Formats: sequence, structure tokens, C-alpha cells
Amino acid sequence: MAVDKQLALKLLKQMMEIRQFEDKIMELLARNIAEGGSHLYAGMEAVAVGAISVLRPDDYITSTHRGHGHAIAKDGDLKALMAEILGKKTGVCKGKGGSLHLADVSKGNLGANGVVGGSIGMATGAALSVKMRKTNQVVVCFFGDGATNQGIFYESLNIAALWKLPVVYVCENNFYGMSVSVKRASAVEDLSRKALAFDMPAETVNGMDVLAVREAVGRRVEEARNQFQPSLVVANTYRYYGHSRSDPRVYRTREEEKFWKERDPIPNFASRMIEQGVLIEQEVTELEEQVRQSIEEATRYAIDSPWPEPEELYTDLYA
Repeated sequence: MAVDKQLALKLLKQMMEIRQFEDKIMELLARNIAEGGSHLYAGMEAVAVGAISVLRPDDYITSTHRGHGHAIAKDGDLKALMAEILGKKTGVCKGKGGSLHLADVSKGNLGANGVVGGSIGMATGAALSVKMRKTNQVVVCFFGDGATNQGIFYESLNIAALWKLPVVYVCENNFYGMSVSVKRASAVEDLSRKALAFDMPAETVNGMDVLAVREAVGRRVEEARNQFQPSLVVANTYRYYGHSRSDPRVYRTREEEKFWKERDPIPNFASRMIEQGVLIEQEVTELEEQVRQSIEEATRYAIDSPWPEPEELYTDLYA
């Protein structure tokens, strides 16, 4: 895939933003500045960035409990996202969504979800809405390997295939549902084969390679937009942190973690662009510093932001 400087800088910047954002969240959790549950996306940046890079601004995504990366890649504002995670009034959901329920409908991000597989039904419904409204949009649905064992996965893929809905299901296979290996949880280890039940196109891609993800999802997005052809893309990737901050990762070997970190999507992509003459080393260094400053500014903004008023409890309610 041909990559010019503008695209390379965009992809690299977004992956750096996600990584540094997540590292900062872990720091804030350790300092008890951020509270509650938070599931970090570090290591998996190439999936969100590569997939979302082929979408139009008016296209939709649905997210997961590990959703910060999706929100940033869908052009989310770093300050508003950080404020949301700290529960502040200036957050993207006024502090009422928090880490597990980030959403920004204005950017086409229909929201993160605390239910395993919950995003799959939402995405399928959104795709039906697109088809009924004839708006030529596409929905990209993110979920983990564990969600492919949920009933909603099969029900939704069946409906999407039957009704020809413009949705691309992107399974972020990081090989563990909490602490359970996919080898122990799924009778079919090649998760892309699960789409065979619905005669749906499917493929597996290297989820540590942002361009590989971009190419695969880009092809499927065009099929969804132009032919109403739903599909499944399984991106094999790896989360660096535990399932949540209370997870010591005793179920993973340090050799396994080393194997995957050698395939880190950020330095490998940067090196590749330098080798191909698209970027120079100084540009990468300057970009990293620029991102670091942006994350620090977002953190200070979030910490200094006010808490929501008690009356906010009674707004945005539906009955």
C-alpha cells in the first residue's frame, strides 16, 4: 500500500496518542486520580487506527469496554476524553460515561459498552438504519475474541447477511478474554471461520501492522458501502496491560509478552516509514514530543475541570 508523508504522520500520531494516553491513564489510576475500572488499549493501536483511517467522518463505529483507542482514532478530543475518564463536567459525556461508556455521536462514535458483545447488536441496528435512510454510510463494529462466543454475535451476523447490511465486524483477537485463552474458550481457533455459517466474507489480518489493517478493512468498507456486503475481519493483536488494573497477568508468560512487544506497531511502523524514505528520524522524534505535550495538556485540563453539578443526575434520561 502506497503511503505518503501526510498519511504516515497521521497514522503514527494517532497510534502514539493512544499509547501515551493509556500510559497516562495507568499512571493516574496508580495515583488514585482516576478511579473505578479502566481497560487499556496499549499494544492494540494498529487495529483502531488502521480500521478507522478508511472511514468517512459521517461513518459510524461501535466500541467495547476497551474503547479509548477507538475514541481517539475517531477524531476524539483528547482533553474531553481525558476529562470524561476522570468524571468531569467537561468530559465528552459530561462525566457520566466514564472509561467504559465513552461516546461521541457528533463524531460517529456510538459508544463503548460494558457488556461483552454489546456493541455487535448496536452496530447491526445502526447499519439497518443506514440502509433504511439510504445515507451511504458504513458501520465498523469492534469487539474482542470473547464476544464471538456470545449469542448476539451469531444472531447479528445472521441478520446482517440476510438483510445485506453495510457493516464490517472487526474482531480484535488479543487471545485472552480476561484471563482465559481463546484456545480454551473457542472450539474454533481460527475465528474468521465463524463467518462461514452465514456465507459471509471473512479474513484474518496482522493486527500489529497498521497498514495491513487499513488495507483489509478498507476493502471491506468499500464492499459494505457499494454492495451492502457485510463482512468479518479478525485482527490478531495483543494488549500490553492486564485485563484491568487489578490483573497481574499471571496467566501469560514473560516470553509470550516479549514476543509480541517485539512486534510493537508504533516503532515498527516508524522504522518502516524511515527505511522507505517517507519520514525522517527527526520528524518521528518531534512528533512523539508533540504528542507527549498534548497528553500532558489534556491531563492538566481534566484534573483542573469541575465536577458535574448534582442536578446533572436528572438530565439526559430516557423513559
